[in-house]
Amino acid sequence: MENTLIEKQLKAVADLNRIKLLACMKNGEVCVCDFVDVLGISQPAVSQHLRKLKEAGIITERKVGTWKHYRLVEDQTPLMKGILEQIQPVTGCDCGTDCCHIGGDVNE
Repeated sequence: MENTLIEKQLKAVADLNRIKLLACMKNGEVCVCDFVDVLGISQPAVSQHLRKLKEAGIITERKVGTWKHYRLVEDQTPLMKGILEQIQPVTGCDCGTDCCHIGGDVNE
């Protein structure tokens, strides 16, 4: 593993809000709107945290309508596997609002 990747990943997980995001994603894919509710911070702030995790290769995204859904990358580095094993999953990170369903089926 390259030292630059190690550095990116360690910096990405060196923030409590990003650890909370990862804890949410341990149960599966989560809509960005739910992260706002869980963290209690603005959507732009959540997006910045998600961007750092994505740039570090820890998470991936897919677009559903106008919303983005995030999940952990399946093939994690050994470093990230070890870190993720230590993070306890949290509940309540599933789409609790209709934001993802506005305008049609979530599988569009």
